[in-house]
Amino acid sequence: METTGTNRAVEAVWRIEEARIIAGLSRMVNDIGLAEELAQDALVAALEQWPASGIPDNPGAWLMAISKRRAIDGFRRNRRLEDKYAQLGRSLEEDGNQGTADFDAVLDDTIEDDLLRLVFTACHPVLSTEARVALTLRLLCGLTTKEIARAYLTAEPTIAQRIVRAKRTLTEAGVPFEVPQGDEREERLASVLEVIYLVFNEGYAATSGDDWMRPALCEEAMRLGRIVAELVPAEPEVHGLVALMELQASRTRARAGSDGEPVLLLDQDRARWDRMLIGRGLSGLERAERLGGPPGPYALQAAIAACHARANTPEDTDWVRIAALYAALVQRVPSPVVELNRAVALGMAFGPLVGLELVDSLTDEPTLKAYHLLPSVRGDLLAKLGRTGEARAEFERAASLTGNERERALLRSRAKACAEE
Repeated sequence: METTGTNRAVEAVWRIEEARIIAGLSRMVNDIGLAEELAQDALVAALEQWPASGIPDNPGAWLMAISKRRAIDGFRRNRRLEDKYAQLGRSLEEDGNQGTADFDAVLDDTIEDDLLRLVFTACHPVLSTEARVALTLRLLCGLTTKEIARAYLTAEPTIAQRIVRAKRTLTEAGVPFEVPQGDEREERLASVLEVIYLVFNEGYAATSGDDWMRPALCEEAMRLGRIVAELVPAEPEVHGLVALMELQASRTRARAGSDGEPVLLLDQDRARWDRMLIGRGLSGLERAERLGGPPGPYALQAAIAACHARANTPEDTDWVRIAALYAALVQRVPSPVVELNRAVALGMAFGPLVGLELVDSLTDEPTLKAYHLLPSVRGDLLAKLGRTGEARAEFERAASLTGNERERALLRSRAKACAEE
């Protein structure tokens, strides 16, 4: 096989196996930073050896075996971890150095537990939100520092420092590489789901830059969400989150015009919505509901997205149900942003004046002062009431607040349309 083709094959294998290898090594050495270094050493070895020797029958097992050997070499140089050396030595002997060994067996049949441990560790609340997102994208999604920086329009050294500091913080805080139990598990799971949805939202509606969407981030978030759903299948909120992301992502092709300009929900060509993703999302929502208990925030949002997905035309949308679901969501997670979304639903269900009354009650909310969607929603409701002068001012204010160039152009266009009426 030619070198270029082999390198592409190595990259493909690495994309599949990286998170599992790092997870398995993290359990053994109890240090995420060291585990990542060992895994990278194995990748380098593969790039050096596979072009000549060919790709092993079970490349994941080969990479894991090489990583273990690198760990043993390190422990030989550092007698502080003699017990770990013995543990890894026995493990390597049991593997028999056979690259054809089953990958799960190489990881001592704990691959799922190890992945779950890595998920909970990377998303640990001891880290800042930005650090959790960066570390998750690096370790669990396999994105390079350069790819993460490009996705978030951030300098590469900044992302690199963020990841290094995150790993150092975990080590210094003595965060155990384990799956939390009891009440702590629910709190930590909420942190995991928050990180996944933050990644998805940045892809679905970019907060800055020239692109309206960054679909690659949506794909990574959905992939990670599905992995977590497989690891904790009895958690309804995990299935609710995956359903929510799939239902929202189903609109991706219809959310932008030929020139990349944003297309609002009610103006979208619903024939371009992805029916496969809608089907998966609706099935996931049903699964979350079957697991029982009161619906959580993600399941409620998925139910709202399902109302849109089931409507063949904007006129078919059950806005009364959507308004009721937002009311339930406010009860679960009181938030001015949720109230703003409820105002939109109320305006659609019962008329723009009803929606405007709720929006006006939010204008003094400190957390919404710099939130561009507040004047955007208010402008839309005012325009429907024929108060075009006021609507124009609101759209112009919204345009000044958003950091996304595509969205700014759309808001200015709406302001201009108001001036022409």
